[in-house]
Amino acid sequence: MEKMGKLLMTFWLLLPLPVLSQESGKTDALKVLDEAAAAVESAPRVEETVVPKPKYWSNSLQTKLDFGQTSLTNWAAGGYNTLSLKTFIDANANYKKDKMFWNNRLQLDYGFLYSADKPILQKSDDRIYLESKWGYQAKDELYYSVNFSFRSQFTNTYDYPTPSKKADGSALGEGEEYVGADWRAASVLKSGFISPAYTNLALGLDYKPLKWLTVNLAPLTGGFVIVDNPELRASYSQPLKKEYEDVADLPKLEDGTTDGNVYKTAKFEFGAQLKVDFKVNVNDNFAFSSQVVLFSDYLDKPQNVRVNWDTRIDWKLTKFFSFTILTNLIYDDNVIIVTPEEKTAGLPGKQRIQFKESLSFGFVYTFSR
Repeated sequence: MEKMGKLLMTFWLLLPLPVLSQESGKTDALKVLDEAAAAVESAPRVEETVVPKPKYWSNSLQTKLDFGQTSLTNWAAGGYNTLSLKTFIDANANYKKDKMFWNNRLQLDYGFLYSADKPILQKSDDRIYLESKWGYQAKDELYYSVNFSFRSQFTNTYDYPTPSKKADGSALGEGEEYVGADWRAASVLKSGFISPAYTNLALGLDYKPLKWLTVNLAPLTGGFVIVDNPELRASYSQPLKKEYEDVADLPKLEDGTTDGNVYKTAKFEFGAQLKVDFKVNVNDNFAFSSQVVLFSDYLDKPQNVRVNWDTRIDWKLTKFFSFTILTNLIYDDNVIIVTPEEKTAGLPGKQRIQFKESLSFGFVYTFSR
């Protein structure tokens, strides 16, 4: 196309030339052609500008691996040899165009702990948390929003009270110590995959007065509490199946406990939710985030508010290593917690505040685009 343009320009420059004489025409024509070509070559060129495509998506993936170990030899103060391993994944995919946004986040935690006082591999961390929020700007800092969330865990969680007998039912002999099989036989199941799982869909408004603060009020929030394992349904206050609602003596298992199959697998909830997200990056190396979720069920004791409060502090020490502090606080009036002492004494459990805190140091790497 460029060569064709030059030829057309040359032809246009030659149009006003007078008819050359037969003797000198050839020489003069070549001279004129050279001058015209030189003029075309020296003419300023118009560069084509490439307009970059708008970028609506921003994605990131943070991976973390923590390792801990303690070894004691003839240590007068006492203690136990321990070994721990924990992994964490935080994936984000966010979309923003004009007045609309769509934010997605998946957090996965899993960890193990081995301590010489209990010769078994115990789980220290286990969490699945998926959150997806769509919003459209209504006015200034106010957005219409639709929020979906899912919480559960990967595998079973157990309490390990001190065994009162060996796994085969016999008493502990003189000089003997309980082995791994004895501890596992005395374990008490506390939770498992989809036991429980919490899902909800919240319709409401987002208020963003500051870049690092979001307040979401959703007066229309519906969801399910799912407990797939029948053994755990009573602990999470699942409702009775319709055919057992008026039964005075519910079916029992061999150990005297109520058969979990009389309870429903899922319980529907409908209520109001308040969620506050606080996230601030002090600098490139220090970040703090906190999320508080309060839920009141219109259908079952709305005065009993369920609380989930997660806090995270990340301190990046070098390019690939960081220090992390995590806290998780839960209060749910429908969760009955039985302590080992209560279980031994045959006493019923009760509602309690659940709290977990962990400090970790390990390898971290973030992919983003």
